[in-house]
Amino acid sequence: MLWLTRSIIIIALLILGVVAVSWSDLGLDPARLLSAENIVSFIRNDWLPPDWSVLPEAVRESLVTVEIAFLSTFFALVFAVPLSFLAAGNVVSGWLRGVVRLFLSFLRSVPEIVFGLLFVVAVGLGPFPAVIAIFLHNVGVLGKLVSELVEAADPAPQEALRAAGASRGVVALYAVLPQIAPNIVSQYFYRFEVAIRTSLILGIIGAGGIGQQLFMHFKVFKYAQVTVDVLVVMALVVGADAFSAWVRKRMI
Repeated sequence: MLWLTRSIIIIALLILGVVAVSWSDLGLDPARLLSAENIVSFIRNDWLPPDWSVLPEAVRESLVTVEIAFLSTFFALVFAVPLSFLAAGNVVSGWLRGVVRLFLSFLRSVPEIVFGLLFVVAVGLGPFPAVIAIFLHNVGVLGKLVSELVEAADPAPQEALRAAGASRGVVALYAVLPQIAPNIVSQYFYRFEVAIRTSLILGIIGAGGIGQQLFMHFKVFKYAQVTVDVLVVMALVVGADAFSAWVRKRMI
């Protein structure tokens, strides 16, 4: 086993050591799951059967969630693509690239829930703060991902255009963007899927959608209605995953 070098053994032992220390510090006890018979009883008695009377409302709110995810990710992509070219080393160099990369890192480092809390105070409850929160975070994420695609683009077409006297903007538009367009679409749909899940969490702070309905039903102990909300959320996520996979398969 040529791969089993001394360095790999040391790294593996370090990882195991960190796992052991973390497990001990967190006080994890799998036996507590095995003895949690009250969970099964709670689900059987309070969550079942589902209260299907809330299904129409759950479907309507799930559409709001999809709209939040779509709009926030779409506008994030519109803003992120130009910024990603400014953050790519093979397109821009010097202080401008550093400033743009720092800006994208800042947006990426702030969780959506933090942006959401800020904009709930600024613009009030409803889907609008959720759209802004996901938009800002996705600008940072998509800007980083697309900039890496720009830097990894085949340099041959770029060099040919530069040799013909083309400007940086022309090179980016005609030599780089056509190469990476399918991957940009793929990244968009990946972030769209993530945005759906994020908008569910933002529902806790009153940002609308099926996430807010789920939280409210939990809050008033209507667990049979929570069951329907969860089933709709599952169908929504599975449907979004299947649709994005279908689009990516035909684009790449």
